[in-house]
Amino acid sequence: MPQHITVLDYDTEWITKYRKERELISQILQENCLALWHIGSTSVPGLAAKPIIDIMGAVRSLEQADAVAERFADCGYECLGEFGMAGRRYYRKGGDERSHQIHLFQAEDWTTIERHLAFRDFLRTHAGEREAYAQLKKELARKFPWDIEGYCDGKEAFVRELEERALELFDGTWDKLYLAARRVQYQRTLSPLVEAGSVAAALLSGNGNIHVGVCIDTACSLGMCAERNAIASMITHGESTIRKIVAVQPDGRVVLPCGACRELMGQLGERAGETEILCDCETRRVVRLQELLPEWWGPQW
Repeated sequence: MPQHITVLDYDTEWITKYRKERELISQILQENCLALWHIGSTSVPGLAAKPIIDIMGAVRSLEQADAVAERFADCGYECLGEFGMAGRRYYRKGGDERSHQIHLFQAEDWTTIERHLAFRDFLRTHAGEREAYAQLKKELARKFPWDIEGYCDGKEAFVRELEERALELFDGTWDKLYLAARRVQYQRTLSPLVEAGSVAAALLSGNGNIHVGVCIDTACSLGMCAERNAIASMITHGESTIRKIVAVQPDGRVVLPCGACRELMGQLGERAGETEILCDCETRRVVRLQELLPEWWGPQW
């Protein structure tokens, strides 16, 4: 039976459905899952959409994802492989009236990941284009209620033009830093007394380079935080200015640097107080170092 094309006004319940499914996907993929994003029209507040929750994921290995395909199937998903897009793993559930779609990519496939995030963020911040897109989709749904190819063809030119504009404006630095940290984040048992890798960090240097580090935990307090190891890597490579930095906990949530790391960052230079620190990956909320070190003892930034 062909898919029935219905376009509904925006529903805040779509966010709830995404978050619920995100937990399920994380449980299935485990450490192979580096990041998950709500994409597509249901991820854009105020945008009319087909009521299908689209979720994009970045994984360490598509082959590892293939190995747990049966677990996705047990949760109602059809596992359809690349399904017309090289380098993707596509899953859907809900039968002909689909309710969820998952698109998994290797974390290294930034070009594809960026394209989806840029389009989403552009629609979130451009009300005129968002309304025009909503109207186009509603018209196409009326014209092609049972013809998904006709519906998609009808909006292709509009989507391509918007995507080009979106990519010109998009700054995916925080997402790139988060993925860089997550890619090196995995547990390492070096000896009965030393473990490493449960927390990871990535920073963007003044020269635009990304440096990463993981925590080292020892039995006698000789360890190092992930942030300080990323900073050490930066200094080793001849740089000393941090523009942006993110630290990631074992559960994938970002965490603010500890007091010792803040102090080291504060001593790196006269502009150190302007360093941006990510507080929340989903909202991209940031704080400057000078806000975390009020009335700092050193030279004023």
